Amino acid sequence: MLPNFLIGLREGLEAALVVGILIAYVVKVKRGDVLPRIWIGIAIAVLVSLGVGAILTWGPYGLSFQAQEAIGGGLSVVAVGFVTWMIFWMAKTARSLKHDLENRMDLALMGAGWGIVVLAFLSVGREGIETALFIWASVASSPDTVIPALGALLGILAAVVIEVLIFRGFVRINLGKFFTWTGGFLIIVAAGVLAYGIGDLQEAGLIPGGSAKAWDFSAAIPASSWYGTVLQGIVNFNPNPSWAQVIVWALYLAVTVPAFIHQHRRPQVGTPKPSTAQTSPSQTASALAPAQQPSTAGEHQ
Repeated sequence: MLPNFLIGLREGLEAALVVGILIAYVVKVKRGDVLPRIWIGIAIAVLVSLGVGAILTWGPYGLSFQAQEAIGGGLSVVAVGFVTWMIFWMAKTARSLKHDLENRMDLALMGAGWGIVVLAFLSVGREGIETALFIWASVASSPDTVIPALGALLGILAAVVIEVLIFRGFVRINLGKFFTWTGGFLIIVAAGVLAYGIGDLQEAGLIPGGSAKAWDFSAAIPASSWYGTVLQGIVNFNPNPSWAQVIVWALYLAVTVPAFIHQHRRPQVGTPKPSTAQTSPSQTASALAPAQQPSTAGEHQ
């Protein structure tokens, strides 16, 4: 439940913050008439994301075992690629996210403003599809499907509640630290999902060496034990992995962990320092809350 809760929370909060920016900016420029179109775009994005999840869940049924394993393994690798890209993309663009969205909003508001539907769909749909793909890959690697799916749902609901509280000005969150810590944890989760996907591809016969096991800790850490279940659920621990799984898992961490640490330690070259907390999502969650009225200081739009 924990990894999927964090996946749902992180991805859900990203999408919710984007929605908060769009709504706040529309109100700020006094274009409340397009608010329903924002919700239309969001609704379409949610439906598409659910459709992707349904296809991933029930689409492979009826195929041969090798075909199912090949599809499952391939999609797990793709999911890891998406979530890794998302982690580094968010760290790179956090400071300019609000400004970029407002610029796109200005273009979308031209004419009748129906471009808002497309903007809302693309902004939320990207997060939704990434979430559906990675949660599916994580759930598929677990012996239990209900608890991981429930964890993801609770994470998404928690993200919505947090964004509402942020929007109303009730809570403040340091988004920089939030995305840094969750990003680091998700890298570890992604490494396990990647190793699981390699195992599927080996069972499908697409990668050789499935029978060559690196070690066997089944006696010391039984998969049916509570601690074996916890390790398997959190980091996709496999007591008897193949050499290919171990090598790919180690290479992934050897590349992504140093790159992740380097990205968060290096200074933001060429990025202007924010004058207030509302200009930098990486500093505080109030950056994505509604702006204040100039004529009535302290009152949120």
